[in-house]
Amino acid sequence: MNRRRFMFLSSAAAGVAVLSTAARALGIAAAEAPLQPAMHPSHESVRPFTIAVPRAQLIDLQERLAKTRWPDRETVDSTVQGPPLADIRRLVERWRNGYDWRSCERLLNSLGQHVTQIDGLDIHFLHIRAKEPNALPLLLTHGWPGSVLEFRHIIGPLTDPVAHGGKASDAFDIILPSLPGHGFSGKPTTTGWNNERIAKAWIVLMERLGYERWVAQGGDRGAQITTRLGYMQPRGLIGMHINLVEYMPTETERSNATAAEQKILADMQFYLDKLSGYYAVQSKHPQAIAYSVADSPVGQAAWIYQMLQDVSDSNGQPEKVFELDDMIDDIMLYWLPNAAASSARLYWETAQEKPRPVTIEDPMPVPTGISMFPGEKARISERWAAQRFAKLVHFNDVSKGGHFAAWEQPAVFVDEMRATFRTVR
Repeated sequence: MNRRRFMFLSSAAAGVAVLSTAARALGIAAAEAPLQPAMHPSHESVRPFTIAVPRAQLIDLQERLAKTRWPDRETVDSTVQGPPLADIRRLVERWRNGYDWRSCERLLNSLGQHVTQIDGLDIHFLHIRAKEPNALPLLLTHGWPGSVLEFRHIIGPLTDPVAHGGKASDAFDIILPSLPGHGFSGKPTTTGWNNERIAKAWIVLMERLGYERWVAQGGDRGAQITTRLGYMQPRGLIGMHINLVEYMPTETERSNATAAEQKILADMQFYLDKLSGYYAVQSKHPQAIAYSVADSPVGQAAWIYQMLQDVSDSNGQPEKVFELDDMIDDIMLYWLPNAAASSARLYWETAQEKPRPVTIEDPMPVPTGISMFPGEKARISERWAAQRFAKLVHFNDVSKGGHFAAWEQPAVFVDEMRATFRTVR
């Protein structure tokens, strides 16, 4: 968070039986073959991708977990000093006894993974085709410490709406890329991979897949990238949805704030004062934190767990809203590819680029839907949003959920996608 500008942004940002369980959770039949993308015939550079983590790497992980040197217990009975020791011990106990990475690996491999090189970097992405013809392509962008897996529970309802209480006309094709330096995307070896460059890469990706009309969605870092896409107005982008808005309230807005808007300002100030330590480190000294996190799976887990603890709608108890195995799956997408440094470095990169908030003077021209979840610390009121979005087609103050909206409240999130993009289909 840029304290000087007081900008409303956050970076914070599955054998056969096992696959069957995971597939059901996604609304995908286990017997079905992996879904394939519709590649543009002139772009054979899109190639299939399969995860097959060597057993030795998983053994090494178990050995590291077994040899953990634990820190002292926190001196407070709260989360103000960071994740409580008991919480991380509980997560690690599950990681060592009962958690199955191969389940997650099979799940990802069943979804149709691909890689394509854009601007010199390999971009990993999931591409899941809808059950219905003429589905609307939906580009979803995750943030940190999220991954493509934070959208796992919305894939089925979005791609097969009829089977999940929706209408055939609500169907989406899902395109879900991993950010550069995250998951199984390539790691930048030079500077310059910031929000702007990623947005441009996403445009190339959608063109390469042959889509002529598409929509985009993002929260956390994904909201920043989606916002830049909106201002770029690439050919084919017909609408967008965000659950975090990068903006700066005016002095008039602050002075005339309603009670609800005063709460918005207070929550943002609380975030800046109490919860933004990760941002300060990763935007200024990403390499420093990477040494400890890259060498210790527990360090990596705790660094991620803190964000799930602090910015979810869970009152500091993320297990209330996230399955423990789901959290470990997400952590594994940072641990296995050794993405501690490359993912943290994106904060440094974006701290160097010119911010791109949504302003009253230059309102967003693309039709936009906004969903504000109460656990999100960076929110905007509908009144303030209306001045910054020239075509605000949907706005909703949701009753529950936090920063990781699709992961925390998948059913609500799906409803928000349907409501927003019915206006532009």
